[in-house]
Amino acid sequence: MTANYPGASAQTLENTVTQVIEQNMTGLDNLMYMSSQSSGTGQASVTLSFKAGTDPDEAVQQVQNQLQSAMRKLPQAVQNQGVTVRKTGDTNILTIAFVSTDGSMDKQDIADYVASNIRTR
Repeated sequence: MTANYPGASAQTLENTVTQVIEQNMTGLDNLMYMSSQSSGTGQASVTLSFKAGTDPDEAVQQVQNQLQSAMRKLPQAVQNQGVTVRKTGDTNILTIAFVSTDGSMDKQDIADYVASNIRTR
């Protein structure tokens, strides 16, 4: 989600917007972690990451409900502009490469091993 607070410093944004939003997001169902960024250009962003398999529509609804209770605590300029919530699809957060360090397996052998022994979720 993103919020704009025109003219605010990064520190002011962090104290009056980002932290308020973060505090209201704790306890969401299936929330794994959150990260945030407060810029000197007056924009705050909070990213929430949920467990695999979480219904994205349900997660967005929970976020919007929590955000609604946080809105009255935000500066008037932020309330006037609103906070944008958007969902993103599944993204890869980890890429793994398989190699044969001793050269005993070629690309096809490695591909066969991975196909036989590694499961996707």
